[in-house]
Amino acid sequence: MKLIRIFILVFACAFIILIDLPENYPVSFSIGNQKIDFVINPPSLNMVIGGVQIKKEFSTKLGLDLKGGSHLVFDIDTKKIKKEDLGDALNSARDIIEKRVNYYGVSEPVVQTTKSGNQYRLNVDLPGIDNVSEAVRLIGQIAQLSFKEEASRETKTATETASLENLTKDTGITGKHIKKATVTFDSQTGNPEVALSFTKEGAELFASVTKRNVGLPVAIFLDNFILSAPIVQQEIPDGNAVINGKFTVDQAKELAIAINSGALPLPIKLVEQKNIGPTLGETEVRKSVYAGFIGLLMVLVFMVGYYGRFGVIASMALIIYGLISLAIFRIIPVVLTLPGIAGFILSIGMAVDSNILIFERIKEEMRKGKNPEIAIKLGFGRAIDAIKDANITTLTVAFVLFNPLSWEFLPQFGMVRGFALTLAIGVGTSLFTGVFITKRLIDLFYTNSNLKSQNSKPQLKT
Repeated sequence: MKLIRIFILVFACAFIILIDLPENYPVSFSIGNQKIDFVINPPSLNMVIGGVQIKKEFSTKLGLDLKGGSHLVFDIDTKKIKKEDLGDALNSARDIIEKRVNYYGVSEPVVQTTKSGNQYRLNVDLPGIDNVSEAVRLIGQIAQLSFKEEASRETKTATETASLENLTKDTGITGKHIKKATVTFDSQTGNPEVALSFTKEGAELFASVTKRNVGLPVAIFLDNFILSAPIVQQEIPDGNAVINGKFTVDQAKELAIAINSGALPLPIKLVEQKNIGPTLGETEVRKSVYAGFIGLLMVLVFMVGYYGRFGVIASMALIIYGLISLAIFRIIPVVLTLPGIAGFILSIGMAVDSNILIFERIKEEMRKGKNPEIAIKLGFGRAIDAIKDANITTLTVAFVLFNPLSWEFLPQFGMVRGFALTLAIGVGTSLFTGVFITKRLIDLFYTNSNLKSQNSKPQLKT
């Protein structure tokens, strides 16, 4: 059992170190007359498991302020929106565009609405996207969701098959009439489906559309591109419909995403596209890295100088904590922005606080005359509760800031979520290293050495 634990530990350490390898780091040296040149990169996964291909690159993703990306500007058509509804429609369009970007894996975009004269515009900044055409594809010049039926109904009966090319007549149902599209599963066959939920107005329109199109297709379009053309089986009066067919789970998910992300209340048109550089210059980023390195080094020196052997153990635990956190950032992956890095640095401080609390409790027990082994057990026992309470409180705050449930009365977008995410990962990792890693290191390097020194002393026997 002990050998299995050692093997798992060695494997986990090797895996973390491999993921944390620097990217595109050149190495060049000579051995005798032999010159060796190669570039260090983290490993990547490219395998097929159960018929599913898995591709994963372990690299550090930088945000717009650190790396740059693409800048897109869209004109917003507000002619058909009432003045009293304009503010809500603009906010809804902005939120939907940001959700659309996040659906496709671009994290922490900057999406803002601006006004120039009577013209409203939507500015979209995408971090890490250098290819403008790729950025346009991710956002999509397709913006308006609509439902269409067959144009020449007078020549068709419900039993005849309509031509998809003839599905050009607007039904009046647009993206604003859809509450949500979700992936569900048929209770009888287990096949994936897409469930649609309409607003009150949308339900009334959809009821009349399905009533006159029983046996005929009703197409769902994103501008000129057809998403789906399901056949209407019966009138649907309650505003809850299901699109079924020979979907795979991925296909059903893609359709639900397309319907959700395309449900814009306002038409938009791309008018400008360009690459942008990082808002923080390379020199400032380098200075920030140096400052962080010097600060961390000072913390390690203080811990070693003040706590001695305990400080060495804390420094080792802190280095392990940093390696684990970086590996998690790359595995997810987390897009690192300046606020995100600030969240990580804050979590480093909490990791140091945990070790200080543990060591002070141990010293307190030693001052009472307890031997080191008993003092360590009592010190950990009394410190862990306080550490857990502090970390759980911080994790609660991070949960509120990240707002995973998208509550409207809390922040839903922006870099504050990046700060909350890195803070939560860092705090969770520091809780793990404080409770498990530091304890194991103390047992390994402190308790055992004290026991050996005690056993080596002369003893009187009767």
